[in-house]
Amino acid sequence: MSDTQPLYDLAPVLELMLLGLVIALGPLTWVWVRNRRSSSMRRLQALTVLTLFLTFDLVLFGAFTRLTDSGLGCPDWPGCYGSASPVGARAEIAAAQEAMPTGPVTHGKAWVEMIHRYLATGVGVLIIVITVSSWVQQRRALRGAAEAPPLSPWWPTVTLLWVCLQGAFGALTVTMKLFPAIVTLHLIGGLVLLALLCVQAVRHAHAAQGRSSTVISSALRWGVVLTGLLLALQVVLGGWVSTNYAVLACTTFPTCQGSWWPAMDFAQGFQVWRKLGMLQDGSHISFAGLTAIHYVHRLMAYVVLAALGWLAWRLHRSGALPAQARWLAGLSALQLVTGLSNVVLDWPLVAAVLHTGGAAALVVVLTWALVSSRAAPARQEFSAPSGASRVSA
Repeated sequence: MSDTQPLYDLAPVLELMLLGLVIALGPLTWVWVRNRRSSSMRRLQALTVLTLFLTFDLVLFGAFTRLTDSGLGCPDWPGCYGSASPVGARAEIAAAQEAMPTGPVTHGKAWVEMIHRYLATGVGVLIIVITVSSWVQQRRALRGAAEAPPLSPWWPTVTLLWVCLQGAFGALTVTMKLFPAIVTLHLIGGLVLLALLCVQAVRHAHAAQGRSSTVISSALRWGVVLTGLLLALQVVLGGWVSTNYAVLACTTFPTCQGSWWPAMDFAQGFQVWRKLGMLQDGSHISFAGLTAIHYVHRLMAYVVLAALGWLAWRLHRSGALPAQARWLAGLSALQLVTGLSNVVLDWPLVAAVLHTGGAAALVVVLTWALVSSRAAPARQEFSAPSGASRVSA
């Protein structure tokens, strides 16, 4: 990128917004055609579920963008060298690629980066539609002209605000040259977005089916919450491994570098606010620092896998949330296999993308389990009579 190229060039904003609208028209048309004889509430439910699915795809494509080193394929924001697509930036991309053939800017990487931005814009438009539709539905319900939404319109409103925050982190990811803390926050933000949409999708589904939350024991309910917190911590650690490119600091399993406790520098590894590959004093991060990043994530993985296995077993045994139990068991196995593949097979792209996808799916399933359940009242849970309401334990 030349010194005269600004980091922010808002010239293509209108074109990108129009393109995002065009992309969103596909899902919107599909929802309308499939549900044209249904109520407006049913269309809103279908749109929420479809947006959740497309957001999951966006998270996967974001992982693909990061893992193919395409995050700086267009080194300015929101366009590519001030254009709405790499087509309009052919000359600038060719010059950058000629100067550094294996550098961050190539034609292929530029297209990967811009497609990610296009998809993100399209998802943003869909969330705007969900937000507006929710408020319209709420107003109609207050007038008695329609059924009330199953949850407050503030949920999609907060989701929309979160998408705007995600866009800001996406811009900083580019303009701050893949700053590890910013990239990790961008990844976390994508998973929070999935959780917000999952809450709405589940509540809509329950309302459409006339279902209420499944009553489970308070201990099992707390198990879901604590497992979710452990997963959240592991996701942060995994993002820190990925954004610091520390996956290959350990290439053997179960030991690392032939040792159960390799040389590690935790102060360097977890110095948060610094440039990629550098420390705050301007020196390069050591291999021991990268090893610390990797090994902490690996050690935490043992704890999280045990918690997920326990929770899947308890849910299966209780019979309360059978679908969630099966998904937790299957996704835990996927995470184990892909995590090992990243280490012993030299970080293959498919396994790396699937590992991120597995983490995102676990976030969705645990959110699904949390929203689909509620703790039994104490007097119901510990009541002695055998004829009392059954509570899954």
